[in-house]
Amino acid sequence: MPVRAVSLDLDDTLWPVLPALIEAEHCVDRWLRQHHPDVAHAWPIEAMRELREKIAREHTHLSHDFSEQRRLTIRHAFAACGIDDAPVDELWRIYFAARNNVELYPDTLPALERIAGHVPLVSISNGNADLEVIGLHHFFHTRLNASGVGVAKPHPHIFLAAAEALGVSPADMLHVGDDPLLDVMGAREAGMRTVWLNRTGERWSHGPAPDLEFPDMTSLADWIEASALTDG
Repeated sequence: MPVRAVSLDLDDTLWPVLPALIEAEHCVDRWLRQHHPDVAHAWPIEAMRELREKIAREHTHLSHDFSEQRRLTIRHAFAACGIDDAPVDELWRIYFAARNNVELYPDTLPALERIAGHVPLVSISNGNADLEVIGLHHFFHTRLNASGVGVAKPHPHIFLAAAEALGVSPADMLHVGDDPLLDVMGAREAGMRTVWLNRTGERWSHGPAPDLEFPDMTSLADWIEASALTDG
């Protein structure tokens, strides 16, 4: 059965996300040290990280919305220092800009150009990456994230929303991602075919294997192009 569309995870599939997240935390910390040193002293980076994790545990209704979790973390940190009017918008702007200042894997851009020439692409992400800020939005027919859909991967609804947006059956879609649970198992439960993008060379140990496994986006593009020739 030919692949009629491809859905792609973003973080750690198209770029390594941890360097951007760490830099975003440091940007926030630097701003706090300059403008609110008392808050910076009370909430250094590690303490702020622990507070965010606590917020996530206590506000499970926000499990699909990392952005709101971070805004709530800012409010709590300032409130703990006796400041009710926290500069949430300013700090979120600083964090968001740094979080989206990602460095693509070398294979990402040429592979996207090749794949988008054959099938429509949709992004499915639990995070708050912004493809327009990053500069990749023009490759994608549709961009979905958990906060917009209302549920996070591996919930089948976010995958089904991608299929609906493209007007194809889930069985005609191929979902590609690095996370065995969130991407591979989630997409499979939604009825999609799956690709594990295994950049680190790990062994699969998570139940039924993905339909395909590739070490990078170049290999995925090769497969898409070969499939297009066969189907044609």
